[in-house]
Amino acid sequence: MQTYRPNLGATIDLIETPSLLIDLESMESNFSVIAETYSNTTCKMRQHAKNIKCPDILWRQIEIGGTLNGVCTAKISEAEVMVEGGIRDILVTSEIVGEDKQKRLAYLAKRADVKVCIDNKANLNALSFVAQEIGSEIGVLIEVDTSMGRAGIRTPEQGVELAKLAESLASVKFLGVMSHQTVDGFADKETRFIEGKRYIDKCLEVKNAIEDHGIEVAIVSSGETFSYDVAPQIEGVTEVEGGTYALMSGPTKYMEEFSLAGKVLTTVIDMTESEIVIDAGLRCLGGPLGSTPTIEGQDNLGFSEMQDSYSVLTVEGKNIFEIGQTMLICTSQQDILVNRWDNFIGVRDGVVEVVWDIPARGCHH
Repeated sequence: MQTYRPNLGATIDLIETPSLLIDLESMESNFSVIAETYSNTTCKMRQHAKNIKCPDILWRQIEIGGTLNGVCTAKISEAEVMVEGGIRDILVTSEIVGEDKQKRLAYLAKRADVKVCIDNKANLNALSFVAQEIGSEIGVLIEVDTSMGRAGIRTPEQGVELAKLAESLASVKFLGVMSHQTVDGFADKETRFIEGKRYIDKCLEVKNAIEDHGIEVAIVSSGETFSYDVAPQIEGVTEVEGGTYALMSGPTKYMEEFSLAGKVLTTVIDMTESEIVIDAGLRCLGGPLGSTPTIEGQDNLGFSEMQDSYSVLTVEGKNIFEIGQTMLICTSQQDILVNRWDNFIGVRDGVVEVVWDIPARGCHH
């Protein structure tokens, strides 16, 4: 099956729907915010590839500035795609379990500066054994559970034990600590700064405990889009794992300095006086955890039903749309959305300027 690709120079009205668009001016503006924020700071951005899944776009942020010239990924398969795309500084933010995946990580470490997160001794020992067998060295960071309630150590004492073990093992290099956190709902700047610092301080507590035992902590990787401007102001943080800011999404629109760049173009295919049917459904949008998209500039339209290949919108007030008319969907969950597409269509002033493949889509392993 051939993937649809519009001609460069085509106007937006000629693009087949549904299609995943990037407003290039908005994305570049988002990248510029990062470049300016981190222009004179020790702390730098490590963009999260799980949100973009496209090395070409990640390179754009590296070129514009504010980064440490590397990215982070959620999976070893994503890391492999990034290395193939020429990015040589990779942090895998999930624990890598299983000999096959650990071998892939160790071989990848022969080609790039590869680091991975750990939170238990068994995993650390396994990584050391595999890397030693293959003849490579894997950097390790201890993940700290600051708020998510999933992976990560829970106490500074656990961190010290893991750091000591890492220092004693062959073919792994202890580098530091990391954490990821989130805030629920709308968060104003004051809330972002209070909550962001509270979570990051927990990560730094582990750093300090490890250093108290004479072990160097070179990397503190903590922070994300909601705390992108919080982390650089906290002494000791060296990098931020931000991803959502690049394209943005509906639930993070409280971050007003960033613009929504990723949108889905859809067409009205049927309608009544009170409902509109569009040709974009769950297969190209996704609606995780009850979070639903919205229609750009149309507060009177709401999603009432999402099926595989279509969705139904409820109209409040007069229905001014016509069959065949297009509209833009503001997405609700960026990384899940992107994983459903083969390419991004980059648009500037209503004209297709670039089409980027998404080579890390479907990288579940």
